[in-house]
Parts: sequence; C-alpha cells; structure tokens
Amino acid sequence: MSAAFLPTRSLIRLSGRDAQEFLQGLITTDIEGLPAGEARPGALLTPQGKILFDFLVWRESHDFLIETEASQREALMRRLTMYKLRAAVDLTAESTEGVTVFWGDEAEKGAVKDAAFAKAGIVLSRVPGRQAEGPEETYHALRADVGVALSGHDYPLQDAFPHDVLLDKTDGLSFRKGCYVGQEVVSRMQHRGTARRRLALVSGDAALPASGIEIIAGGKTVGALGSVAGNKGLAVVRIDRVGDALARGLPFIVGDVPVKLTLPEWTGLSFPVEAEEAEP
Repeated sequence: MSAAFLPTRSLIRLSGRDAQEFLQGLITTDIEGLPAGEARPGALLTPQGKILFDFLVWRESHDFLIETEASQREALMRRLTMYKLRAAVDLTAESTEGVTVFWGDEAEKGAVKDAAFAKAGIVLSRVPGRQAEGPEETYHALRADVGVALSGHDYPLQDAFPHDVLLDKTDGLSFRKGCYVGQEVVSRMQHRGTARRRLALVSGDAALPASGIEIIAGGKTVGALGSVAGNKGLAVVRIDRVGDALARGLPFIVGDVPVKLTLPEWTGLSFPVEAEEAEP
C-alpha cells in the first residue's frame, strides 16, 4: 500500500473574515492564489529571513488549515496570536491527531494534493487523522528519493533560508504578493542570485550513516546528512563548495561511504561548476 500515517503531524485551524488577509501579510505562501484542494508548503520567517516555523497550508471552505509538527504547534500558535492584534481571526488547535498521506494508486483517497511532491512528479495527497496503517518510514524514504525537505529531519529551524530547502521551487515562497515577515531578505536573495545552499539528493555506494554526519570533499565540509533511507538521503549543501569539488574531480565521502550529490532534476538547478583552465 502506498500510504503512511504520520503521527507527529498536527493541525491548526484559522477562521474568521480576516483569516486570508492575515496569512497573506505574514507567511511566505501566496494565500490569495492558493487553489482549493491543494496544500502548499510555507514558512513563518524571522525578520532576518530564516525559517522560524515550516508547515503546509490549505483551504477548507472559508477556513485555512495549517499542518505542522506537533512539537511546533503550540509555539506557532503563540507566534500567530502575537501578530493577530485586532484582526478578526480565530486560531484553534484541531483535536484530530496525525495525518495520513497517500501516493501512487492510493493518491485519490486524500483530501488535498501536496504541491511540493507535485513539482517532483509525484501525486501525493493528505488527509487529517488515521486513515491507513502504512509506516511513517515509507513517507520519509519517498521524501529522500525525490527531494522534499522537512525541518527536524533535514535542517534545524532558525538556521535555513527558504531557498536552502527549495521553497522557491515548490510554490512555498512568493515574490509577487508584497510584504511579509522576512520578505526583503528572501527577495534580495532571489533577485541577486545569492542563495549559497540548496537541498541535494545523496546516493551512496552502501548504506548511509546516521543523520548529522558531515559530507567531506577535499578535506572541506560541504554539508551534513539529513534524512536517510538506506543508501539514499538528503542534505543541505554549499553549492559553491560542491561545484568546486566537482570541477576538481574530488570525491565526496560521508563517514567511510563514497557518495554522489545531485540537485533534484525537477528544480532545474545545477551546481556552479567551473572547469579549471588548461595549462598552455
């Protein structure tokens, strides 16, 4: 069965006449352009442009649901409440525990389609509650295979910019909707092309070691393992260092396992490899 129950996911409901305007002026996702039946990734940023909270958001009738890690929910609700001021918005922690995801032949069983996986060519849907008994590990293995990042697994909160984890490629980061927290920083990164880190696919000649182990090339750290599933994994890497190592023909090693680093094909990105000039 192509399904998994994610017990650590939880939901926040935002309702009230100002809910859309409230979210539009606060988070990275373009809420006004969010179609019904689609869950898009998003983040609430620090003023310096780093990810303070990550989540998925979708419409449910006139309300909005935010899906996030259960460990983040209370703090996220406090932060949203701080920004609410006099806006006509009600925030409620949903009693439903966990989220079920379906993909492949099972995808139509879900309530909303996940936009991040759609970019990677995978139809994956999500529905609140326990609707199937598939193991959570299969979902994380799918993420590692196609390149969909998740905080706590692939990067720590308050450490990554949205570009680092491909939010600019998954409809999770808007550059057209106007101001939101951290918007000036990420817009500057976009227009100047200064994103130095990106989420990469890692494939090993053998099973990869545990998350957190550094990836080394030529004695330099280029990143660290995030999610791991067998000989595949994810890592947020310095693309300039990876490009330099590729240009010099240096191997990448994690622990004692040789690995290959690639950027997900669906992103259209490539490492900045500049071949060394040949000697005259």
